[in-house]
Amino acid sequence: MRTVIFDLDGTLADTSGDLIAAANACFRDMGAGDVLDPVRDAGTALRGGRAMLTLGLARMGRGDDAAAVAQWYPRLLSEYDRALDHQTVLYPGAIAAIKALLADGFRVGVCTNKPEAMADKLLVSLGVRDLFGSLVGADTLPVRKPDAAPYVAAVERAGGKVAQSVLIGDSDTDRETARAAGVPCVLVTFGPSGEDMAALQPEALLHDYDDLHQIVCGLIKDDM
Repeated sequence: MRTVIFDLDGTLADTSGDLIAAANACFRDMGAGDVLDPVRDAGTALRGGRAMLTLGLARMGRGDDAAAVAQWYPRLLSEYDRALDHQTVLYPGAIAAIKALLADGFRVGVCTNKPEAMADKLLVSLGVRDLFGSLVGADTLPVRKPDAAPYVAAVERAGGKVAQSVLIGDSDTDRETARAAGVPCVLVTFGPSGEDMAALQPEALLHDYDDLHQIVCGLIKDDM
């Protein structure tokens, strides 16, 4: 069964605004105010909570404070979980593209480094959870991307075969995950780090979700 697995943050949805709001809540409690900018730091936000805390602490002159990152990360998750859908939006055409894949017999799933419960909550809030046959998060297995195991689990739980699958993502983590799993990788260019995606040499670049069906059909062949 042909299967397409999607990353979530920066691939299916722009979650950066809500992520930065959660990080800035932490920095305000540290007495530093809103350290991160929703526009300038969107790319960092999509790399996760620890990346945001590390960047913010560096701007506060605490660039090597790993203990502070560990200390504040649970608080950031709590702040984010409280308001994870206030600013988040799906990228244009994403729903239509997924429905087109399903209509053509593809299985689809999500493999993200967001905690599974939060990813599930967000997808439900966005009204798209039922479209996906699987959801594997950062804490679903003992390992996370770029280890291949979460991707393999996402494919298999969706009812697919790894040999007939492709990963849609937006980062070097997704590129390395696909390489570890031995599958093609498609990287989107409409996120905040889009201009850097070509340098990662994916099998394809996705500039618009209208082109997704044609791209994945070219990368995944029917089982003979």
